[in-house]
This record gives sequence, C-alpha cells and structure tokens, in this order.
Amino acid sequence: MNRAPTRGTGPTAAQPTAPAPIALFLPSLAGGGAERMTLNLARGLLDLGRPVDLVLARASGPYLAQAREQAQDQAQDQAPDQSGGRAPPELRLVDLDRPRVLAALPGLVRYLRRRRPRALLAAMDHANLIALWAVALAGTGTRCLVSVRSNLSAESAHANGLAGRLLLPLARRFYPRASAVIAVSAGVADDLQRHLRLAPGRLQVIHNPVLTPDLPALAAAPPPHPWFGDGGLPVLLAAGRLAPQKDYPTLLEAFARVRRVRPARLLILGEGPQRAALAARIQALGLTPWVDLPGFTPNPFCFMRAARLFVLASAWEGLPGVLIQAMACGTPVVSTDCPSGPREVLADGAFGALVPVGDPAALAAAILATLERPPDPARLRARAADFALAPISRRYLDLLDPAIDPALDPGLDPDA
Repeated sequence: MNRAPTRGTGPTAAQPTAPAPIALFLPSLAGGGAERMTLNLARGLLDLGRPVDLVLARASGPYLAQAREQAQDQAQDQAPDQSGGRAPPELRLVDLDRPRVLAALPGLVRYLRRRRPRALLAAMDHANLIALWAVALAGTGTRCLVSVRSNLSAESAHANGLAGRLLLPLARRFYPRASAVIAVSAGVADDLQRHLRLAPGRLQVIHNPVLTPDLPALAAAPPPHPWFGDGGLPVLLAAGRLAPQKDYPTLLEAFARVRRVRPARLLILGEGPQRAALAARIQALGLTPWVDLPGFTPNPFCFMRAARLFVLASAWEGLPGVLIQAMACGTPVVSTDCPSGPREVLADGAFGALVPVGDPAALAAAILATLERPPDPARLRARAADFALAPISRRYLDLLDPAIDPALDPGLDPDA
C-alpha cells in the first residue's frame, strides 16, 4: 500500500485561487544530471507563479535534502496575501514509496486522479514510459510530456538486461502518444526522429535549465579538498557518475600522458558502479598520488571554479550540464565530440576543444594545449548564460500549459 503523499508544507490541496499544479515525475533524487535539472526546473516554474508537485517513485537520494529545503523555503515565502490576490506557489513533495519506478505505476495513477495536475512532465527513460501509461490509465486528460535527456539509441545499445534492450522499441511504441517529446539538444532530437519517426511538431528541443541565480555564490565557496589549498600542482576536474557512459578509463589514460609532459592532479567527482574498477586502474597506471575520487558532492561548482581545467570524456551524452556549469565558472573545458550535446554547447569547438571518443592521445593533446593557452573566462561565462534558468523555464511552461483550448490538445488518448 502506498503511503499518503508527503510534502513540504502548506494546505492539502491547491489554494482556490491558485492554478492547478505542474507535476514533475522522477524515480528518485539520485545525484545525477537529470535530477539536478528537474530541481532547477521546479524552481523556475515556481518563479513563474506555478505550483509544482515533485512526484517521486521513492523519496531518496543525495538531492532529497535540497528538495526539502527548497520546499521549506517556498513555504516560508507564503505570507498571507492581504490584497486578496493569488497565493504564492508551493513546491509539494509526493513520495509514492516504491523501490522501482514500475512499481510506482498504481500510485501515480491514484495521484493523477486525486490531484489532477495541469500537466505531468517525466524525466529519464523508464519514468517516461510509466508516466505515459499512468496518464492513459487515470483517464484524467492530463497533458503528459516526456523529456529525453540522453542519446536514446546509444543508451539502448549499451544497456544491460532485458529492460534496457526493450527501451527503444517501447519508446517507439509509446512516445508518440505524449503531448510533446522534449529533447535536451538538437543531437538528441535528430536521434529521436531517426528512430521514432514522430509527427511534425510533436518533437521539441529545449536545452536544460543549467544556470541558476545561486550558482555564483556556490562557486565562490572554498572547495573542500586539500589539493586546492596547498599551493601545489594544477588540478584537472571531471564530474559525473562512475559508469561506462563517462568513459573514465580513457580519461585516466589521457591523464597519464599529460603527466609525462607536465605535473598535474586529477579529481573525478561522482559515485557509481565502476568505482572499484577505476581505483584499480588508477593504481595500475601509477597515478595513485595524483588522482582522487572524492565521491558525490552537492556543490561541484566550487571545485569547477578552482580547477585549472574541466574535462568530459563521455562516450555519449544528451546535453552535458557539467560543461556548461564549468564554463559559467570561467573554467576552460575540453570534451569528446560524443553524441550528443558537446558540439552544440561548444559551438563546433569555438568555446573548447572537441576530440574523438575513446582517443586518449587526442584528449591528452587537447588538455595540454588548453593548459598552455586557456580561453578568456568572460567569453566562456557569456556562452554559458545561454542556458539560464528563466527563459528555459518559460519555454517549458509554454508546453506544459499552453494557452489553447484543452479540447484541441493532441495528447494522450486514454483508450489508445
């Protein structure tokens, strides 16, 4: 039996004068890019005056404390409106309390029937499918939008297990029923259109809302690692889940080549299933004194600001927010030219070097060249500003709650 939904604070239903909430659905608040971007979008929608329900298959993960703090801060801002106008919007946390996203399907159906949000936006591939099925079963006419945050064909090709292998055929079957399919980059959109053949106008490209107003203050904090305070060697930085997608073995091989030319250190922020294998590879390469895996941090920005260079070695991506965040901190970046996103972010290499995937020699050469001739930090910050929260949240809201007759909405047919 599902628990009653948990929430930050406030009344048990939307205020009479408030619009219906926008629901954002995630499996959890694990420490990944999709979770961070969803929290950013929640903040942007609240700033636009829309209440937000953050619906989680299970309320767990490193970002849960941030979400609860955001909900509490929003509640404290809800002083009674003496003018009799609309109440300030709230962020409401809904815990379906299920260990797997598929098991959350009945609870999500009940949530839709009880709460009746104006729209439901899902992020992450399996959550997208569950959201589409839940809206069809609920029969509430809720708009359902799905966000595709990575290169879907690459995700499917590298997936383990039956669920991963079924991802692409299931997406081909059900994604066309969404009110809109949102790709986070043009490269992701091209991949989707090639494999899903969506109807014209159904596929939209909206970049991730990466830059939030608090990023400069977070970046200014002292990074909690001794390598930044000992006056020693320059520090290179990478960040992301310790998983095959990020191709950290190639980064380690490249870093070993860099150290043959000039001294440096490397930090890799994140957690994941490859930690033990990467630690063994670091030891085998003789890099133990110069490479550290500090784990997940809720504030990677202070590391980015203090690092000499940020490196992305991924085999595939969607729109790598870490590249944009590093640029917002004025830090030079080097990236693989993987599908999809880095070429788009770096404007064909105008804002940072692009190298072939899985090529440690090319990656090492680009790192050395960028260390020797770093770009203008102001120029990097100006490019990163193209991914600011406010305008991107506005684009999302235009799709989530369009100013049209709901009868004209081409969304889900519950009987399809």
